Amino acid sequence: MLEGKTIVVTGAGSGIGRKTVELAFNYGANVVAVDLNDSVLDTVAQLSDNKNRSKAVVADISNEEEVAAFINDCIKSFGRVDGIYANAGVPGAGKPMLELTVDDWNRTLSINTIGVFLAVKHSAPHFIAQGQGSIVCTASVAGIRANAGGVDYSASKAGVISIVQTTAYQLYGTGVRINAICPGLIETGMTKPVFDSARERGREDRIGQINPSKRYGNPEEIGEAACFLLSDKASISTARPCQLMVAYPHLTRGLSREENRLLKQFCRHLHRNIACRAYVLS
Repeated sequence: MLEGKTIVVTGAGSGIGRKTVELAFNYGANVVAVDLNDSVLDTVAQLSDNKNRSKAVVADISNEEEVAAFINDCIKSFGRVDGIYANAGVPGAGKPMLELTVDDWNRTLSINTIGVFLAVKHSAPHFIAQGQGSIVCTASVAGIRANAGGVDYSASKAGVISIVQTTAYQLYGTGVRINAICPGLIETGMTKPVFDSARERGREDRIGQINPSKRYGNPEEIGEAACFLLSDKASISTARPCQLMVAYPHLTRGLSREENRLLKQFCRHLHRNIACRAYVLS
């Protein structure tokens, strides 16, 4: 699905990012894995039959110079960049609204929102020059509806959704696509306290019960969605909202048969993770 492509993945030291690196590599891509923590070195070391198709970079995605540097380094190492998955994020301060400080807000926004902005800003010019490229960003259901996360976290993810939707129009006609994946509850290092608490109380079976499939999601399901959006199979998809749990026939009006087929394939591809919503299309 990604044969011959070069993909950058941020937040690749664990969770969704690490799984996406593994999947993209197995789908044939050259992969640059980026994370603030040196655990990203383990992410790349675990790839089998590497053959110089992957590289680990320790960098701060909220630092503009470092973002520009790892994208340029990707091009220097592999000759081009075809897609970037801006996945790095933090859970927020975890405090009630009235207890949040300006420092809390600055940290959450600098990573979750500014980090996405910088990934878009410094990758898009290369994609425009090539006439094609794919940008995928991790947002959250917390950016769509209330009471799915803390105030600072939810606002930061709403910002990601707005960046994606607005940028899609600014990239009109360039051949560059941008999409956001909005996961619900996924078991990762970031959500570990939630799962640990439920297991300590013997209530693990209650996690994810509000979802139609009565379960939570896992990193592989989100990684598969990201790989699809990074691939040419999603070449029609750029920034139109589509809730995966809502029937999609109304989205297919006016589309060609091939476009219709690709949209249905996309929805089926992501529907395996009921805890996920995605922003796709024109």
